[in-house]
Amino acid sequence: MGSPDYSAKLVEIEVDRPVWDRFFTVAPLILVGTTDPDGSLDLAPKHMAMPLGWENYFGFACAPGHSTCANIQRSGVFTVSFPRPDQVLYTSLAASPRSARGEKPVLQSYATFPASRVDGRFIEEAYLYFECRHFRTIDGFGPNCLITGKIVAAYAEADFLRVSELDDQELIHDSPILAYLAPGRFARIDRSNKFPFPLDMKK
Repeated sequence: MGSPDYSAKLVEIEVDRPVWDRFFTVAPLILVGTTDPDGSLDLAPKHMAMPLGWENYFGFACAPGHSTCANIQRSGVFTVSFPRPDQVLYTSLAASPRSARGEKPVLQSYATFPASRVDGRFIEEAYLYFECRHFRTIDGFGPNCLITGKIVAAYAEADFLRVSELDDQELIHDSPILAYLAPGRFARIDRSNKFPFPLDMKK
């Protein structure tokens, strides 16, 4: 049984404002691709992103006033690219502000290729890709919303796929992945350990 004095070691974090800048958390870093009304590509980096359950649903936090949200509501689709660690600067530049005319000139320098089942594009040289159809947008998270989609197509670089002939640790060492350490840092993950699941644990 734990010590009743353990809580004395803790520092209470005030919750009258967002807590997320007071500590680090680990998250993926993705680029969500959508199409603007004029047909041009929009790419937006997101880190509040995750699978939703064990089926092929994926979601991310956004703001209703962002072009990403409006584009998805209009088109009903979006793409997701998972950049590699050496693409972190490339990914950051996608957050550049729009010009007075609402354009993002920096996106013209991105090498992209088309999705196959939805109207959208991906960045080249990422390691994992999803094509998603909009499932549902849930409002009410303060000024934010949760955008969810059903994955209708997925692709990965062969070197990043798990295979029975290769140990998972070797795969991660040989093909490291990018993680966002919110707020404002990133990491290259190339080492891992097997998680000690309890015997007979089920999903």
